[in-house]
Amino acid sequence: MVLLIDADSLVFASCYRTRNEGEVLEDIYYRNIEDSISKFDEQFMKIVNDLDEIYNVKEVKTFNGSKGNFRKKITPTYKANRKGQELPPLLHQMHQYVKDNYNSIYGYGLETDDLVAQYWYRLKHDIGRDSVMIVSLDKDYRQFPALIYNYHYNHREVLDITPDEALYNFYEQMIIGDVSDNVNFFFGCGSVFAKKYFKNCQTKYQYTKKMFQLFKEKYKSKAREKYIECYNLLKLRTQ
Repeated sequence: MVLLIDADSLVFASCYRTRNEGEVLEDIYYRNIEDSISKFDEQFMKIVNDLDEIYNVKEVKTFNGSKGNFRKKITPTYKANRKGQELPPLLHQMHQYVKDNYNSIYGYGLETDDLVAQYWYRLKHDIGRDSVMIVSLDKDYRQFPALIYNYHYNHREVLDITPDEALYNFYEQMIIGDVSDNVNFFFGCGSVFAKKYFKNCQTKYQYTKKMFQLFKEKYKSKAREKYIECYNLLKLRTQ
C-alpha cells in the first residue's frame, strides 16, 4: 500500500498544546519548536504504524505547505472568511520542518489537496486503485472513488468510496457548499435537500442536468457563469 498523507491538518494541530480533559490553558499554542516537532512526529508515525499493521505499507508520500491558489483568481471571496484569522506562531516553522525532514511534496498555484489528487489519479492507474490510500480529514477527497483514511480520534476509519458515491458526493457538495472555504451558492440547502433532489440521478449527465437546473432557477441569466464558478472552486485537479 502507498499512503498519500495530506499533512496540512497535522502540521496545524502540532502547533497547539495538548490539553487534558477539563484543563484550561492560558496559552493554547506551543512556543518551543521542539514541542511541536515531537507532537507531529508522534501523530504521523501512529498513523503510518496503525495502517501498516493492516495494509503492509510500502511507501509514504507526504504533502504540505503548498503556496498560491488559483481559486482566489476565480473569485476574491474564496476563503475570504479566513482573513485576519490568528495563526499559530510556529505554523510556518512547522511547515518548513516537514518539508525538510519528510521530503514532502508541495507546489505553487495549487492547494495541497490538488497535489494529492494528482498523485492518487496517476497511482491508481499505475499500481491499481486498491494499492493507494489517501490519508486526510478533508471531506473534499470523497469526490473520488478512493480508499481514504480518516484518522480523527472519533472516527479512525478507512472509507471505501464507490464510483456512485463519489459522483453523488461531488454534486451534493455543489449544493451544500464548503463553509470553511466560504463557498456556498445555495444558502439553506443541506444534505437532506440534496439527497431528495438527486433521488433519481445515476449518471453524470443526469446529475449535471439537475444541478444546472437548480442554478437556472436561482441565478437566471447568470446560471452558466455561477455553475462554472462553483464547479471550479470545488473540483480537485487531477491533471
